Amino acid sequence: MKSRDWLVTKEGNCLAIESLRDWDLLRDDYRFYRFLTEVEDLTKIADKQGEAEENFLPEIRKLVRKLILNSYWVKTRSPQPNQKTGTSILLLYEELGFPMTVQTENILPGSGSPIHNHGTWGVVAVLEGMQKNTFWKRSPTPQFPEKIEQVGEQILEAGNIISLTSEAIHAVEAVGEKPTITFNLYGETDPNKRFQFDRINHIAKHF
Repeated sequence: MKSRDWLVTKEGNCLAIESLRDWDLLRDDYRFYRFLTEVEDLTKIADKQGEAEENFLPEIRKLVRKLILNSYWVKTRSPQPNQKTGTSILLLYEELGFPMTVQTENILPGSGSPIHNHGTWGVVAVLEGMQKNTFWKRSPTPQFPEKIEQVGEQILEAGNIISLTSEAIHAVEAVGEKPTITFNLYGETDPNKRFQFDRINHIAKHF
């Protein structure tokens, strides 16, 4: 596994970020409930202080990497592959009032997602396989206010963690011969700001 971190901005730039050394994050008895509590505490403080997402996402990435390194349970929570859709999701935690989405995802080779943003910040850790992320940015014109243009792409491998700001636009595809399994953490989604984009017809619709 290669420990590399990335940050994607609303301009579609995928910035390589120095990752912490794995041995600095090794802990005894670091369990899932501790992770949830630490993430919730961190985001509450960031929200109270009005911190920009780029400022607190490094700490979220750190907690995600610490969880992946220390929790065998999380790494075994893989959803069964869906041969029909190519994508399956397993929700790891749900509680009324809990503002985040925590899940694992299984994407079969050649399958992926439409072009979209999340309407919130997100952190995705690749547990197995390889995933291609293609990045886009808004490029409105008077005729096509929802027009987007491709900025770049990045292949992610097991051990890589990518974080996205609320307005970052991307599409993912499992590449290689094996399914891509990821651990996904998202903040509280604003449904009015989450879109799926049609790059051919220059249309954005709620996703």
